[in-house]
Amino acid sequence: MTLIENTYRKFLRNLRISLTVVLGLSIAVITPTGAAAKGAIRDSEIENLLRDYLNPVFKAAGLKPRAIQIILISDGSINAFVSGGQRIFVHTGLLMAAKNPNQLIGVLAHETAHIAGGDLSRLRRQIDKASTASIIGALLGVAAAVGAAAAAGGNNSSQAGVGVLTGAQSIGRRSLLQYQRSQEARADQAAFKYLDRTGQSARGMIEMFQQLADNSLLSLRNVDPYSLTHPVPRARIAFLEKNIGKSRFYNKKDSASLMLRHRMMQAKLRGFQASPQSVFRRYPVSDTSLPARYARAISYYRNVDIKRALREIDSLIKSQPKNPYFWELKGQALFENGKSQRAIQPLKKAVSLTPKAGLIRILLAQAMLAAQPKKNAKSAIRQLTIARRSEPNSSSLYRLLAIAQARLGRIGQADLASAESAFRFGDLNLAKTRATKAQRGLKKGSPGWIRANDILNYKHRK
Repeated sequence: MTLIENTYRKFLRNLRISLTVVLGLSIAVITPTGAAAKGAIRDSEIENLLRDYLNPVFKAAGLKPRAIQIILISDGSINAFVSGGQRIFVHTGLLMAAKNPNQLIGVLAHETAHIAGGDLSRLRRQIDKASTASIIGALLGVAAAVGAAAAAGGNNSSQAGVGVLTGAQSIGRRSLLQYQRSQEARADQAAFKYLDRTGQSARGMIEMFQQLADNSLLSLRNVDPYSLTHPVPRARIAFLEKNIGKSRFYNKKDSASLMLRHRMMQAKLRGFQASPQSVFRRYPVSDTSLPARYARAISYYRNVDIKRALREIDSLIKSQPKNPYFWELKGQALFENGKSQRAIQPLKKAVSLTPKAGLIRILLAQAMLAAQPKKNAKSAIRQLTIARRSEPNSSSLYRLLAIAQARLGRIGQADLASAESAFRFGDLNLAKTRATKAQRGLKKGSPGWIRANDILNYKHRK
């Protein structure tokens, strides 16, 4: 292998690693002490709230709300980004940091602008251009360096080649970063327009960027601004302050009902993610507000104090008997404390109050199967069938469906559901094994048999 080939391969490997990072279009990241464990989480209440925040913005951006996924990440950093098509990833740290709905909506309007502007596909094209230029420059530089060193009879041709290569890489990287900063600036401008079209103030964007600026002041003091993926926070604030005064919605405030839902969301996250000591410092027993009682109820049940949890939850239900998420919490607390039969009724109530919440129906089916597997199998299948309309990609839904079908002696259907579960979990080998078994128990040419065949013929996209 020649020196050029060896160095070129190393360059491509480093380039691929760099591109993995640069493709994420996100706001600046700040990680506080005690950040939550990372991982995707699901919650009907929070997801519905974010939908209520963002659907008007999506429409203002010319996007179809149903086509966009909102994915929650349990991570304490103040961050949101778009990736892999029409998907917005939102860190719980951002949800906790936003003091009001307007701040959160402002940041997510910025991310919406990346989707509406096709920034990911454009950035990939820009990367292709920069990569080609960098590769050509690198190869020519290495060839020239090697030739000069050889002509001089020197022994440092390898080091010289790598030095030129690094320079070419740096030029390509700076070109990409400059392009990405311009995308971020355009997203800020577009977000401002979306907020104005929906009758909302962009003040929250300024407040959030101000918070980011204050937190990043020390860390950015000695940083080359041309090495950043985003404009310096102060520059973003200056643009918004220049334009925000033109909007007639500048002084518009969030409604009291929306503000309460925002605080309930934050209380819920603290109840689930923070230590009991932290929860009770933030929400002492003397605080009788709904958010405080919500956080304490969750913390009680998460720390196996089910009696106190149920007393607090029942008081919440008494205050808002038509709140489906209080009934859901009661069912979840009972179920996770081994009281599956008692969990069924409150979960049914939650489903009746919010029929489209597939996640709650899945939990109801789980409680049914845990309480009386054979007796409740048909009812569980009904719940899971309805839940599938809104949760078609849920691996756990199909796992429960497999259990219910097996309880009824429908082995072929159970194997097919197991195959679907493995397929959605990403275990293609197990999915194909189960699909093969399913076909043996299903009538050839039936819908189930055909679906099993689809799984068997599936190939990973490269």
